[in-house]
Amino acid sequence: MHLIIYGPEGSGKGTQAKLLSEHYRLPIITSGDLVREMAERDQSDIGNACRQALKTGTYVSDNVMFEIWRQKLSSPESRKGFILDGFPRNVYQADFLLDQVKKNGYGIDRAVYIRLSDEEAHRRLTKRSRKLFEGSSELHDSPERISHRLQTYRAKEQGTLDFFRKKNLLLDVNGEKEIEKVFKDIIAGLEPGS
Repeated sequence: MHLIIYGPEGSGKGTQAKLLSEHYRLPIITSGDLVREMAERDQSDIGNACRQALKTGTYVSDNVMFEIWRQKLSSPESRKGFILDGFPRNVYQADFLLDQVKKNGYGIDRAVYIRLSDEEAHRRLTKRSRKLFEGSSELHDSPERISHRLQTYRAKEQGTLDFFRKKNLLLDVNGEKEIEKVFKDIIAGLEPGS
């Protein structure tokens, strides 16, 4: 099974990805993990770009990210199945992803969208009160920073959802419920009649 977990920060994507990973025995792949992996082992320009991004706290460019994903998606492990968390984030990336998996002889089964209101996202993220970085007195999850990140995410959300909806891949789940209920709803959507 090949799944995508999509939703705003605070929606519990990571938690649901872990539960699904245990349930289906599938690896979770995130862009961040791939960048860290390349930074550690790759000596080419791609590895250098990843090391630079990690050092400066910036994102790697789309073309570098696409090259990393191209390599990952063509691997024998990827053909067996995965859960993607945090990729794709926009229509351009979604289009790239579907094109790549098709080239490698498999497809995406479902894009699981965990729906959450901005109010609930604010409530959950404020409770986390994570620091900007170790030793910082500034909060990563200050109301202004949360609003900015949600705005950035929401700007691309509708287009991405429409893209997966048109391909009949979207599974829309209410993320405002308890963790177990959200998980049950996802499983019911992935295994109708189970």
